[in-house]
Amino acid sequence: MDATTTSGTPFSTVIRVASHEQHTEAETSTFMSDLLGGRLGVKAYARYTEQLWFVYRALEDGAESLRDDPVAGPFIRPELMRTAELERDLAHLRGADWRAELMPLPATVAYAQRVAQCARDWPAGYVAHHYTRYLGDLSGGQIIRDKAEKTWGFARKGDGVRFYVFEQIPNPAAFKRGYRELLDAVNADDLEKQRIVDECKRAFDYNGAVFRELGAEFPLSA
Repeated sequence: MDATTTSGTPFSTVIRVASHEQHTEAETSTFMSDLLGGRLGVKAYARYTEQLWFVYRALEDGAESLRDDPVAGPFIRPELMRTAELERDLAHLRGADWRAELMPLPATVAYAQRVAQCARDWPAGYVAHHYTRYLGDLSGGQIIRDKAEKTWGFARKGDGVRFYVFEQIPNPAAFKRGYRELLDAVNADDLEKQRIVDECKRAFDYNGAVFRELGAEFPLSA
């Protein structure tokens, strides 16, 4: 399978450029700006972490069945898995009974359902969600970790921010290069690649919807 689209541009570049607008929108949401600006309390951070748990459960529950899939299989990497780290963070943030009060926002439910649907019915679509989440965690996620440690006093790379710590990936830059090579070599024709790009945009839109609902739940007083 040719590693590029018919335009000759590597697919990893195509997908990054095509989704840039949606990515920026999600990153610069009011909620995330307020959270990273230290204007919201740790309760808002904990609520955000809860929403992530539902999304990553969908991503990682679907991963095992895709391990041998010709399209999604190469992306299933155990060193990326985040559910256990999220659960450790939530126990720290919410206490031992954190599961009892866990509540997904409507946007989170829609997001997790879409991820699960792709995992079940459309492996190439699953790749789009895998890319938007994990590559984001390895990149911008590190900014969130740093801000959270400074704002709420979490131990560096400790409980509360373990979601952002990839202990099995000692060289994130090299890992991301390898991941982009997987994207460039993805087992899909140009039409399917375009559908992956569209699903990637949709993934960022789902993420943005979660941020909007979190923003409504944690408005800053005027």
